[in-house]
Amino acid sequence: MKSLLKHNTFGIDQSCRELYEPTTVEELLAIRPKLLNEPLLVIGAGSNLLLTSDFNGNVLHPMIKGIELVDDAEPMPGKVLLRCGAGETWDDVVDYAISNCYYDMENLSLIPGEVGASAVQNIGAYGMEAKDLIYKVEAVEISTGKKFTFNNADCCYAYRYSIFKSDWKDRFVITHVTYRISTTFTPRLDYGNLRKTLLDRNITEPTARDVRQAVIDIRNEKLPDPAVEGNAGSFFMNPVVSKAKYQELLSLYPSMPHYYIDEEHEKIPAGWMIEQCGWKGKTLGKAGVHSRQALVLVNKGGAKGADVVALCEAIRSDVQEKFGIDIHPEVNIV
Repeated sequence: MKSLLKHNTFGIDQSCRELYEPTTVEELLAIRPKLLNEPLLVIGAGSNLLLTSDFNGNVLHPMIKGIELVDDAEPMPGKVLLRCGAGETWDDVVDYAISNCYYDMENLSLIPGEVGASAVQNIGAYGMEAKDLIYKVEAVEISTGKKFTFNNADCCYAYRYSIFKSDWKDRFVITHVTYRISTTFTPRLDYGNLRKTLLDRNITEPTARDVRQAVIDIRNEKLPDPAVEGNAGSFFMNPVVSKAKYQELLSLYPSMPHYYIDEEHEKIPAGWMIEQCGWKGKTLGKAGVHSRQALVLVNKGGAKGADVVALCEAIRSDVQEKFGIDIHPEVNIV
């Protein structure tokens, strides 16, 4: 059995039968026969993973690296294509882009995880999502070894969703993701407290590096370091509700934060609802809710996956009772 302790940021000590970490597509194809006819779990950096037991099968962690500019068959003025290996650390890609005067990724700074996960999860923060940048996704079909290339529309992106999480779950291994990003910088500051943070620093005309640093500082202030306190970042997705439900809640909670989605829907922060239920900073057994960000569940030391699940279900029950909304985990529970 292979330990997965260092392969999940929750710090849960579980094991798997065998762990494979190919560094090239060729290596992936060579080990593919070993992945057949056995349970398989594909992971990235483990920053969106909660293990509840030993995994009685094989775990695959693609470690394919590389960042390069590629040609666009249908070039767009002011845009470039950045092709990245699935095993590249996401934040390294953001830093690389800004350092080379390529933009649009800065609001997604410091999101944990790897490139492959960005395409599966449709990661997002501060008004941006990976789907806004993804041009194409390259993958290998596990059952056949065939290579596929999918465009953005093929991936059926929605809020924290892609087809790789549902219909194509466990069918493909992502090897590369190509992002279409800009050669000119346009700041996006109207989400969260990003603009205020910059103004507090007397920055009225921020550079991309300024925005990146502000995002990093905000995230570091709110979110715990997994090396100190095990966690998987935001544990719950922010629910999108009907306009009628939003109006109902707003009449009860006039100061309720919310984000416009469209004429029929509003997004309500799950962290705010969890805090209103009194969970912020509270513990249940060896798992707890972070004291500075109620959206984050933490391992207080020696927690098992079942401890975190019990806390998750207790929170969901209280939010449902108080607000009539069922919040769903963003984290992959295995």
